[in-house]
Amino acid sequence: MNDLFIKKIYIDWSKVTFDNYLYHIEALKNLNELTFEKPITFFVGENGTGKSTLLEAIAIAYGLNPEGGSRNYSFSTYDTHSSLYKGIRLSKSVHKPKWSYFLRAESFYNVATKEMDYADIGHPSEKYHEQSHGESFLSLVQKQLNSYGLYLLDEPEAALSPQRQLTLLMEIYNSAKQGAQFIIATHSPILLGIPDAQILSFDDGIIHECTYEETDSYKIVEMYINNKDQLLNQLFKDE
Repeated sequence: MNDLFIKKIYIDWSKVTFDNYLYHIEALKNLNELTFEKPITFFVGENGTGKSTLLEAIAIAYGLNPEGGSRNYSFSTYDTHSSLYKGIRLSKSVHKPKWSYFLRAESFYNVATKEMDYADIGHPSEKYHEQSHGESFLSLVQKQLNSYGLYLLDEPEAALSPQRQLTLLMEIYNSAKQGAQFIIATHSPILLGIPDAQILSFDDGIIHECTYEETDSYKIVEMYINNKDQLLNQLFKDE
């Protein structure tokens, strides 16, 4: 039985501005509904295929801040989100998560700054700016994770070394086993290796399920590792 916090999304395109770039994104323009089957769902695909755009719209439709944070965050550094959220309707569980959080790598600095602004005696700042980018990013993730939470993560691997990505992999996997739900846009072949996750590819102009081995992230890294010299010789030859 699908008892995820977000079970399904529906899109009413009549509520989305007509002269919008969204209508030029192949994987999105014909999307009317999407079902989540597992506690961990990955969005994969080449840049520009719409995965982060859809993730952002789901986060906003759920009530989260466009630039990241929890429902308690309300700020805008630069308004860049699309109007897709206006057409999204969420099919949700009767059970509400204890916590929800939208984390996006590109606006992490702004969220870390706002965390300092929101701090008080009862909620002291974690002082993320006093740590390295990778350390602070992972610290924030670990602090926010709750066994019964909803998390939308946009390219969380961007700030992390391969070793730290493995740490994040375990954090996500263990939280999902305890009842959390994750929707993650990523290029990371490490994170994509989480067992029993749903992987949705935005490539080929349509959103479709695929296996780990079918993702470009896996295939390109495998090809590079197994054929590094030949591949580099060919690339440099073309130069």
